Amino acid sequence: MARKRKELTEILLEMGVLKAPAAAAAVDEAKTTLMPVDQVLLARKMATEEEVTKALAIQYDMEYIDLDKNMLGASDFKLLPEDLIRRHQVLPWGEDKGKLRVVVGDPNDLETLEALRFRLNKPIETCLACKTQIKRNIDRLFAEEQKSIDEMVRKMSVDRGASIDVKPGQKEDEDAPIIRLVAAIISEAVKSRASDIHIEPMKDRVRVRYRIDGVCVQRDNLRKQMQAPVTARLKIMGGMDIAERRLPQDGRIKMDVDGTDIDFRVSTLPAYHGESMVLRILRPDNVKIGIQRMGFEEDDYLRFKKVISRPNGIFLVTGPTGSGKTTTLYGALAELNTPDRKIITAEDPVEYNFPGINQCQVRDVIGLTFSKILRSMLRQAPNIILVGEIRDLEVADVAIQAALTGHLVFSTLHTNDAPAAITRLIDMGVKPFLVASSIQAVLAQRLIRTLCAQCKQPDTEPDKRMLALLGLTDKELAGKTIYRPVGCPACNNTGYRGRLGIFEMMMMTTEVRELAFKRAPSNAIRKAARANGMKTLLDDGKIKVLSGVTTAREVARVTQVEGVMAEAS
Repeated sequence: MARKRKELTEILLEMGVLKAPAAAAAVDEAKTTLMPVDQVLLARKMATEEEVTKALAIQYDMEYIDLDKNMLGASDFKLLPEDLIRRHQVLPWGEDKGKLRVVVGDPNDLETLEALRFRLNKPIETCLACKTQIKRNIDRLFAEEQKSIDEMVRKMSVDRGASIDVKPGQKEDEDAPIIRLVAAIISEAVKSRASDIHIEPMKDRVRVRYRIDGVCVQRDNLRKQMQAPVTARLKIMGGMDIAERRLPQDGRIKMDVDGTDIDFRVSTLPAYHGESMVLRILRPDNVKIGIQRMGFEEDDYLRFKKVISRPNGIFLVTGPTGSGKTTTLYGALAELNTPDRKIITAEDPVEYNFPGINQCQVRDVIGLTFSKILRSMLRQAPNIILVGEIRDLEVADVAIQAALTGHLVFSTLHTNDAPAAITRLIDMGVKPFLVASSIQAVLAQRLIRTLCAQCKQPDTEPDKRMLALLGLTDKELAGKTIYRPVGCPACNNTGYRGRLGIFEMMMMTTEVRELAFKRAPSNAIRKAARANGMKTLLDDGKIKVLSGVTTAREVARVTQVEGVMAEAS
């Protein structure tokens, strides 16, 4: 029979750390707040982190390691891949008889252990150490790359006499300071999970920012003299004309980062203080995550699958730039991409290449427009068509005719919500009866930041104003745990790591089609859609808050909740 594990407070009593009244108070508070006892002890400062960690090691029969007295060497870090160390906040502690010893900060984190075993395919033995000590060691390890960028910038700032210019036709020297600096900035951005790199000239400096989880984070300020060579280097890498500074340019870069080929879409824009540059980081894995992992609730997921399985009609995805529309559409195409179907796309630009799909790049300069590609692709006998965006009446008309002649058409629109897509098409000049008969469903979406799983904690005193703005009632909150962001190295101390979609799926029911035919306003269409089971963006966001995925403040920020609430009233 297995030996019963001692309670943490019982061990701390034996260690002389706690007195009986304090132990009882900690247990009672843990039951009331649904927080683990160890977190209560640390939050109330009843015990130090070292004392609690030692007690946990005794409780779980694990070896305790004091990382302040036992330093890891650089060679030790090579036993675990960098992404596993960063993501799970663990450290390798050598190998013994084929077993990899790993230092963890939480003995209850079974998910991390399973992930390590699956990835490494070898037996693992765990040891326990203080989370802050683990964090310090990881920061020490990965500060080297950041220091290298800072050091390069510092040296180039001090050595003003150094040659940093890049000239047309100049032979590339991989050791040149600017070349190494640009490569380091790009590499760091990719490892930081950034989606964009922004290089923006100011009056007296050049600002470098990364967009991580949809939010811009300032990385550095380069001196003004670096502006021209950095811009020239990026233009050379992107195949652009480095002598042209008056007109916008577009280019592409393909670069190996830690053994993975990453594509970058480069854009330049002449601004008041020089050319502003943006590098969009295109990771193939971003659009291959699968429909189920996008954030759909079960009912919306089933509706989505039902719509994309239909033989004809239009499926629209709406939302602002950067709301994940492309990811959703590619997810749908990936589901439908089978040998018995022909799929053709018209995109501006083609960002991701998919095997088995015929992708056409729009080139307005030579007259290869969306409408021209659409008309030509209909003669190619496709089953499924994707139009990057319905921008005008001509494209809308061709797309609708394609839907009415037996094709399944996917496209996007820039509207704030799903019902507004109907009125937007009619405002473009599309006849209401064509809108009513061709559209099968409209999906509005946004991306919300998700709480970091490593550091999120129960919010014992949530912001009541935010909860009220979202319309969360005491009845809905009963029995639910709301979480708050904390911040740790895994999430760059933001409290958030990764993003997930919130969705508003409007099915074209008989009532909605009749309202579209009658040119009804969007609020009337919204009311009818809700009566037929449509969840709004706000409703879906509330579900994510109650399930501990994100915060009320994040949902309010993304859905612009004040406007939503005003409309609802």
